[in-house]
Amino acid sequence: MYPHAHCELDFSTPLELLVATVLSAQSTDRRVNTVTPQLFARYPDAAAYASADLTDLEAIIRPTGFFRAKAGHLVGIGQGLVERFDGVVPASLEDLVTLPGVGRKTANVVLGDAFGVPGITPDTHLIRVSNRLGWVSSTKPDVVEAAVGALFPPQQWVSLNHRIIWHGRRRCHARRPACGACALAPLCPSFGEGPTDPEIAATLIKEPRA
Repeated sequence: MYPHAHCELDFSTPLELLVATVLSAQSTDRRVNTVTPQLFARYPDAAAYASADLTDLEAIIRPTGFFRAKAGHLVGIGQGLVERFDGVVPASLEDLVTLPGVGRKTANVVLGDAFGVPGITPDTHLIRVSNRLGWVSSTKPDVVEAAVGALFPPQQWVSLNHRIIWHGRRRCHARRPACGACALAPLCPSFGEGPTDPEIAATLIKEPRA
């Protein structure tokens, strides 16, 4: 269904992906992508974030919401990278989660898409879809991460994350999933949570995304 699924945050370096992922909390990838071009141009490296003026930083990232907390995290991340990692984003989960505002979910996004390190990213879409498909019966991120990871070989984890997230954004919505227009319908134990009429369900599909 989603052969070209990929991370929908725009980035070109591990640092840019880390920053964008922090900004995506309680926001959307599309919204984050509207502010990162200016942000990345103004703050090109960890040292720039470490010495950033909070007022300036907050003004740029304000559209992503919770901008004061996020600005504080970005400055803290810059300082942590400069002081402990020579200004370079580390490629290990253990190191990444020591940075301000970086939990396992954020770390796994960076590891998977910037470094190719396998990991399950239990965001809201993966948690919802995994439960609907009957893969897991919990909404706790750590439980979902472990349960879904046990079902697939590690080399598929990064691609699986993107396919499930795309499915959650496009068809398997939190409200009114497009059940009648879903190829997984014959396999899904939750079929019927949304409209089953194909024509009605087709109107609920949110694709393609610009």
